[in-house]
Amino acid sequence: MKLIQILKVAVIPVLTVLSLLSASNKVLADYLTSQGSGGNYRYELWSADDNSGYYLKIWSNEASPKSDRYFTTGTFTSSREALIDFDCNYAERSLPECPR
Repeated sequence: MKLIQILKVAVIPVLTVLSLLSASNKVLADYLTSQGSGGNYRYELWSADDNSGYYLKIWSNEASPKSDRYFTTGTFTSSREALIDFDCNYAERSLPECPR
């Protein structure tokens, strides 16, 4: 009977804590870095929790802010690179970085 009580008091809580700690390391969430607009579009710049890169969510200015209808770009290595892509391809700005 004492063995079962020891398991309940010591081992089960330790296993629970260890499983919670390992689960928290596996859960990654992206987070919003900035937002803005240009031309006929608006964007949200998102960054991955694991620093693997940045991506843009792009909506038409006519779409509702709550709309699920958006474009998602590929991954960029820096926020600057992502914003240059938006400026060149969506906002139609003429920047030295834009391909001609």
